[in-house]
Amino acid sequence: MKNNEFVMITDAYQLVKGAKIRGKKQEEVFELGHYDPDKRGYTVYPFEEGVMYKDFSVMVSENELKNNYLIEAVKSKAIDAGVANATELFADINNLKSA
Repeated sequence: MKNNEFVMITDAYQLVKGAKIRGKKQEEVFELGHYDPDKRGYTVYPFEEGVMYKDFSVMVSENELKNNYLIEAVKSKAIDAGVANATELFADINNLKSA
């Protein structure tokens, strides 16, 4: 996990379930769980050597995640790729409609 690149969290759309995050000041890695609208926060689980520990979790607000945590770059690149693929998909659909 230490070889993976972590980047700043710039947008809430990067915060997807299963994303790996780590603190800016500490090396501990966490896995992002679901968003709880009642508590206005994300469930965060400890993650170590490929295992997510569900016996302990913490609620973290979106603002705190943006200010104090970094997200794994692989996940954010996958999200960007998904947006690009969706754009291409809609372009193909429009081409079929006009044909």
